[in-house]
Amino acid sequence: VQLQASGGGLVQAGGSLRLSCAASGRTFSNNGVGWFRQAPGKEREFVAGISWNGGIKLYSDSVKGRFTISRDIAKNTVYLLMNSLRPEDTAVYYCASARSSVASSSRSSYGYWGQGTQVTVSS
Repeated sequence: VQLQASGGGLVQAGGSLRLSCAASGRTFSNNGVGWFRQAPGKEREFVAGISWNGGIKLYSDSVKGRFTISRDIAKNTVYLLMNSLRPEDTAVYYCASARSSVASSSRSSYGYWGQGTQVTVSS
């Protein structure tokens, strides 16, 4: 499966962006999907994850209450709505398809990765 992340850009602090992760090649409707991010000089970190049917959602403590992950199975797309953005949210955001149907915060649970989309939050 190929994953295409999009929707990044430059936004002021307090603003919002919605990222999309579209799958092609085959569906990922039976798989958990996660969003990760990587800032310059830092390791890639978990942001949010969603189970195959959207029933379970996980968030890192740093984004809980501000970000919302969702999926549209018919469109084979997963979204990350990011509100109240902060400069520390600046990073390249990656989506990934899990090896199973569950949501996970562990990078090792994911087998397919998209190319990333840049999010820059100015102060």
